[in-house]
Amino acid sequence: MKKEFWLERWEREEIGFHQSEINPYLCRYWHELNAAKNSKVFVPLCGKSRDLLWLQQLGHQVLGVELSALAVQAFFKENGYTPHRTTAEKFDCCAADNIRILCGDFFDLSKADLADVGAVYDRASLIALPLEMRARYAKHLANILPPETKILLITFDYPQAEMPGPPFAVSVGEVEELYRGYANVKLLAQLDVLPQQPRFRERGLSSLRENIFLLNMH
Repeated sequence: MKKEFWLERWEREEIGFHQSEINPYLCRYWHELNAAKNSKVFVPLCGKSRDLLWLQQLGHQVLGVELSALAVQAFFKENGYTPHRTTAEKFDCCAADNIRILCGDFFDLSKADLADVGAVYDRASLIALPLEMRARYAKHLANILPPETKILLITFDYPQAEMPGPPFAVSVGEVEELYRGYANVKLLAQLDVLPQQPRFRERGLSSLRENIFLLNMH
């Protein structure tokens, strides 16, 4: 899956993956990370998610990375911010009120970019990537995060043959395999959500679960 796919989705406003409300599992399970109030939280492939605001309102410094400049601009505009803008070699940065978003490619991030991160919230990254990219994603994330960082990870799981992604199906077993050697993986909850997701029923799914994980990086 190439960068152009996601850039075109934002240009055409085909953003069914965007949630206008705060993710309920973020609210329900964030405490499992025991993240210090003023710690920095990294949100990969953040889009214009309002979850950034929820984390900021808890007292966290929030750092997102997002490929689409349209998404970054929309986040700050829709939430009433006029961000401070800076440009570096790999990323353009927009920042306001303890929220910074790096506009660029996740795979260009370095250890220096995430040096002071204490926690990660991943609702939209792993499930956005096809199978062949997910191992690369997990390896890169593990390589650039500080040791002992905790991750709240949310995935969809469904019969992949019934629907082309994204979002892609990512099973409990795959998460355990992806992060084997990088993290301790704990399944916090597995929920049947098809009744609450009519757009996925309409696409022909016979089952749909959301899995919520706590990952403790080594």
